[in-house]
Amino acid sequence: MADEDFFRALPKVTLHDHLDGGLRPATMVEIADEVGHRLPTTDADELGRWFHQTAGSGSLREYLTTFDHTVACLQRADDLCRVAREWVADQVADGVIAGEARWAPEQHQQRGLSLDETVEAVAEGLRQGMADAESAGTPFVARQLVTAMRHADRSLEIAELAIRHRDTDLVAGFDIAGGEAGNPPGKHLPAFQRLREADFFYTIHAGEEGELASIHEAVQLCGALRLGHGVNIVNDITRGSGGRHKLGRLARFVRDQRIPLEVCPSSNLQTGVAATIGEHPVGTLLWLDFNVTLNCDNRLLGATTLSREYALVSEAFGLSTGQLAQVALAGASALFLDHAERSRLIEQLTHAWSRASVNEPAVSVQPALWQR
Repeated sequence: MADEDFFRALPKVTLHDHLDGGLRPATMVEIADEVGHRLPTTDADELGRWFHQTAGSGSLREYLTTFDHTVACLQRADDLCRVAREWVADQVADGVIAGEARWAPEQHQQRGLSLDETVEAVAEGLRQGMADAESAGTPFVARQLVTAMRHADRSLEIAELAIRHRDTDLVAGFDIAGGEAGNPPGKHLPAFQRLREADFFYTIHAGEEGELASIHEAVQLCGALRLGHGVNIVNDITRGSGGRHKLGRLARFVRDQRIPLEVCPSSNLQTGVAATIGEHPVGTLLWLDFNVTLNCDNRLLGATTLSREYALVSEAFGLSTGQLAQVALAGASALFLDHAERSRLIEQLTHAWSRASVNEPAVSVQPALWQR
């Protein structure tokens, strides 16, 4: 099976990558010292290990507590700008050619920034990162997804913020994030209705820890164009006599409507979705032809890269380069971009992945059905 270096050399896109979950440990140490925030350690290598170990508790609730430190380091405009610029640089170093940085402006007002100032700061950092990449001969397309916290009551306000900055500050879409349990998507229906009125893109975190009802609300009530994680849709899939899979009505709808699933395998292991990559629902979802995309979620917490996610899934399920090319293309096709730019990226990916798989024999993946 291909290793991480092989996939790093191939162009990829990232749909689900939290800005505040991908800080460089060394950057955090510097900023924390300047603002007087106490970190678990001031050694960058040790700090990286601390995040990875602490996030691996098997609980989404515990996983999210690590953001207390990353968010504390992102309360000044210059720091938001710096981290956004580094976000682009780190993606480029991993062979990623386009991506959406998602983050929640409402969490970055502790030092007096307005919501608009936070969005403008991230946009400036993304622009600087893209300029750096262009100068280095590795062009990158960066956008930001403005996110509301699902446990709070500011989603309509944040939706208006996203709409207000859509044409000036690289804001491509909207999301809700945070603890899913007890915070169903329908709680934020007014925000999604406003986004539809404005013809604006949005994705919804659903099916990460929540039950099928959360996915149903996201898709059928709120009109999600993509699903953040979405892997618990496998709970609507059974295996009957003879080993044939049977899809429930919701699973069939999500698959047949080609709703993109922003799957983040390593992150899901840390929050208890599965114990190993080989047991992760992504195998079943790929086998049943769901519209799967691969993502990192939070690179700092997962000690991961997008190339690593591709390598892990390839090894666990025996996927060929050609099969993973379809996953890469699914991601590019789901970007919240205008048609012409998205088509250009799809063409770039198609050419590179076709060359990489031209002499490879066909492989058929047959993962075991995800068992609860």
